[in-house]
Amino acid sequence: MKNLSVVIVGGGAGLGALLAEMAVEQGAAALGIIDLNATAAEAALEPARARNLPCAFAACDIRTSDAAHAAFAQVAAALGRVDTLINSAAIYPRKPILEILDADWDASNAINVKGTYHMMVAAIRQMQGQEPRGHVRGRIVNITSVDAFKAHPQNAHYAATKAAVVSLTKSMAHHVAPDGILVNSVAPAGMATDKARVSGFLDELARASPLGRGGEPREMAEWVLMAGGPKNTFMTGENIIVSGGYIYA
Repeated sequence: MKNLSVVIVGGGAGLGALLAEMAVEQGAAALGIIDLNATAAEAALEPARARNLPCAFAACDIRTSDAAHAAFAQVAAALGRVDTLINSAAIYPRKPILEILDADWDASNAINVKGTYHMMVAAIRQMQGQEPRGHVRGRIVNITSVDAFKAHPQNAHYAATKAAVVSLTKSMAHHVAPDGILVNSVAPAGMATDKARVSGFLDELARASPLGRGGEPREMAEWVLMAGGPKNTFMTGENIIVSGGYIYA
């Protein structure tokens, strides 16, 4: 991420916060965080502040375009330029497939699909007005999931939203390719987080993976930063599956 100005949506916790930390480690020039939780968003900027980098945060409910666009504009104005947008905000509901209510569908779609779309549109409008660096004006990376490609009757509405983001990524990538904006997505499998260890889910991950373990969060994050980083100058419209062989198992 060397010399890039990076904005992470959902960067206040989990994978998003790790991406913020790693982007700074890899030489990001500026960092912006957009998250529903203002306290968490501000805390995620600490690695950038420690290096005296330009940084900004905005608290935002990304379900509406007005709020999403205003939050992005606030952060972009503070940073001056946005080279990379990472969409990491999502909810992960679980409910048996025959019990999913309208409210469950609406909540999942509003954040996981509409919110991602709103932030992409805001970033693209910013990037279209920027001078390119080489062939590239900007990069967008959406976090999807291997759940988009497997049967998941306990969280079918979540899986459906992630499949929608894969499709949306491809359509947006095609539309903005002439502008020099690269749009890709990364689909992680289950990760070896503390929560997974406590819940016993880590053992399930290990059994499901040909590698015999769940992926470490940093292993997933590396691929996100690769797709959003300066070495990616030609890949667009792709969904990178990082599953330790889980998908072909």
